[in-house]
Amino acid sequence: MSRHNTFWLLFLLVALPAPLQSAERPNVLLIVSDDQGYNDLGILNSDILTPSLDRLAREGTRLTNFYVTWPACTPSRASLLTGRYPQRNGVYDMIRNEAPDYGHRYSAAEYAVSFERVGGMDEREVIIPSVLKSAGYRSGIFGKWDLGTLKRYLPTSRGFDDFYGFTNTGIDYYTHERYGVPSMVRNLSPTHEDKGVYCTDLFQREALRFIDQHATRDPFFLYVPFNAPHNSSALEPEIRSSVQAPEKYKQMYPLVEPETRVNQRYRYGNPATVATPAARQRDYRAAVTCMDAAIGKMLDALEQRQILDDTIVIFFSDNGGSGGADNTPLRGHKAQTWEGGIRVPCIVRWPAGGVKPGVVNDEFLSSLELLPSLAAATGAKLPKNVVIDGFNWWPTLRGEVASAREEMFWKRRDWIGARVGKWKWVKMDNAGGLFDLEADIAEQHDLSAVRPEILTMVKERYANWLSEMESADPRGPFRDF
Repeated sequence: MSRHNTFWLLFLLVALPAPLQSAERPNVLLIVSDDQGYNDLGILNSDILTPSLDRLAREGTRLTNFYVTWPACTPSRASLLTGRYPQRNGVYDMIRNEAPDYGHRYSAAEYAVSFERVGGMDEREVIIPSVLKSAGYRSGIFGKWDLGTLKRYLPTSRGFDDFYGFTNTGIDYYTHERYGVPSMVRNLSPTHEDKGVYCTDLFQREALRFIDQHATRDPFFLYVPFNAPHNSSALEPEIRSSVQAPEKYKQMYPLVEPETRVNQRYRYGNPATVATPAARQRDYRAAVTCMDAAIGKMLDALEQRQILDDTIVIFFSDNGGSGGADNTPLRGHKAQTWEGGIRVPCIVRWPAGGVKPGVVNDEFLSSLELLPSLAAATGAKLPKNVVIDGFNWWPTLRGEVASAREEMFWKRRDWIGARVGKWKWVKMDNAGGLFDLEADIAEQHDLSAVRPEILTMVKERYANWLSEMESADPRGPFRDF
């Protein structure tokens, strides 16, 4: 090659912008639903409409053996962002107030000093956007945060560059209040700017804005944690007993008659008018379908900018389904350590990373794998001197190796779940037992009496894990240190 041609080749290599949306620095779209059932995907259940998630499953890999770390939202969300068990990162129960469950509406002064207002994830914890920042990523979150409401706990104080959403466990979908308390925030400032607009539409709007801003610039991490299809967090029994959904999506499902009934022994305010079970299921499904439409618009936006295939798209639910959800064939639901509380639907799409389309992957995996896997995919550096409980899952998703996960443990107050290989031990008050998940995914046949040696082994592994968690460097907000 002549010196002249070499000069111009070097000039072009320097002058032309690098392809930022490449397999070396893929964008990341992480979508988390709230309380969605294991069977609530259209490809599994013809009673629910999810064309966008069905598309994601056809174009990506669906995980059937995927777990979250806690059977309800707050600890589950802390773990997926830190890659650490709730008992290690310190968020091992809900950051919420209990009084609204019994009809109490907090005054502004009372709420200001309540635990829901002042509690938050330990500031020493390092989360995904901070890790990806080392690789030049810009990060946005639009939706449910649930890890603290004070400024020092908010997403833009923890590594995110852009935040619009609500800060606690749930809201009214239209007023954006949690049991009467305004809860929407933009970056570090409370806002009422969109009051009255259905919140799924708002999170879609903000996500599309973020994609438009960053699609041709820096690689990005976009986290969209919907509150759909969680029940409305309103004080009015008729609203809070169901899921709010736009009429357009309700009309996609069969007519329900009657819509309401009178509950003589409601939790508070007896008697109370509440949604019928049929209406609640219809509303739940309508909220999922509305969320699915928003997901479809995000996928379309990435595709229109020709960056979809180089974007890692991950979808899962924060915990098992409740209310109108369908967890078939699993036993139990949200808040429980049965499979129905902790095993959730999950789909991963990343063709540029070798994740094959239309594959069903049965390997034992979890949300703890998220942070180390995204670090591996993006070239980001994992935090030093921090114990990560997950691993890089990409070789397993590509079908190259079996999952490195052999065990996982759950503790919700006195309720326990422990899985070692195919064996699962459950302890919930007077219920539980030992189950072979390969033969009995529905946890119907307690084998404690016939396999006592297995039960002893699983309990020993759980005791070892619990000892490790208790000896870990303590984190707030619950630990005494």
